[in-house]
Amino acid sequence: MKNLANKKVLLIICGGISAYKSLEVIRLFKKANVELKTILTKNAKQFITPLSVTSLSQGKVYDDLFNIENETEMDHISLSRWADAIIVAPATANTISKLSQGSSEDLASTVILASNKKVFLAPAMNVRMWDHQSTKDNLAKLKNYSYRIIGPEIGDMACGEYGEGKMSEPLKIVDELESYFKNLKKNNKLKAIVTAGPTYEYIDPVRFITNKSSGKQGYEIAKSLSKKGFDTTLIAGPTNLELNNDIKLIKVETAEEMFQATLNSLPADVAIFSAAVGDYKVKNVSKEKIKKINNLNLEFEKNVDILNYISNHNSLRPKLVIGFAAETNNLDKYANEKLNEKNCDWIIANDVSNNKIGFDSDFNEVSIFYKNSDPEKIKYKLKSEISDEVVEKIIDHLN
Repeated sequence: MKNLANKKVLLIICGGISAYKSLEVIRLFKKANVELKTILTKNAKQFITPLSVTSLSQGKVYDDLFNIENETEMDHISLSRWADAIIVAPATANTISKLSQGSSEDLASTVILASNKKVFLAPAMNVRMWDHQSTKDNLAKLKNYSYRIIGPEIGDMACGEYGEGKMSEPLKIVDELESYFKNLKKNNKLKAIVTAGPTYEYIDPVRFITNKSSGKQGYEIAKSLSKKGFDTTLIAGPTNLELNNDIKLIKVETAEEMFQATLNSLPADVAIFSAAVGDYKVKNVSKEKIKKINNLNLEFEKNVDILNYISNHNSLRPKLVIGFAAETNNLDKYANEKLNEKNCDWIIANDVSNNKIGFDSDFNEVSIFYKNSDPEKIKYKLKSEISDEVVEKIIDHLN
């Protein structure tokens, strides 16, 4: 449990018979030298007492959003920022429902909603409640929000029934957080570069040529890398997207600017070129606005091929180079050609002729083409989910 030592964990205990197991969770955390704070919901106090919690945690128990003493010492925002991770155990069906709706009616839900840290949920409920479609829908929504679910397990329940819904054992819950911090520590030594969005290739000071790329997939990949502990740099063309402060953002406009920013950001362990870089630029950009004429002839020249340059540069090349291919037809053929021509390790390809995915959509469907193995398909889902899957594959490859 060495990766848990000195970590700050906020444990939220909700109202269910499994709350008694949370006392053992506290004991294991303290044994691992975790700095622990706890929130006890109103219903949780029907099953265990604040005194039993504070006796084991050796710390204050927070239980009321509007408690003046609590708020003057540490308000709900500070509490959410204090933690390195938040664990809800047990997470009842009611709690899961509230979180999926973004509720903030008590201290527990307010802290979670205000948090920028990883949130773990250890569900515990009757088998019929667990199997109910509303619970499944709520959990799917929470997974999309990057909540991590631990369990539940199959077994005998306090109500006398048998099935899935039993809260995971305390040791398994603690092991999950141990693994999480271990991976963060390992990945924190790794540097990643991501390019995203379109480029602008200027005709004159007010006009430019660009494409439909929104940058959403690249931004989500950068977020997923950062969440997994990578030192992440995002080099982005013009977009209207927001980013968290853990990612170094370099804003560029032209392909040449993106190229220079990429060179300046090397070396790196992995480089993911998801940007839709303009293939051509105007050879002679006018310094003044071009006035309207009957026929305008522009001479183009090739832009630098950033992916090809980096992938074939022995001294600069990252351990893993991933390119993107947005195609409208013959996806397999063109993706494999790009994989070989550019000398990259992977190509992630998608069919942008499908209006439901690709450009400016929150959803995507991609195929990953590998240099030395068969391709894999990630079926239609949110770009954030696709990014998480891609990053897990990156971690497996690098480790």
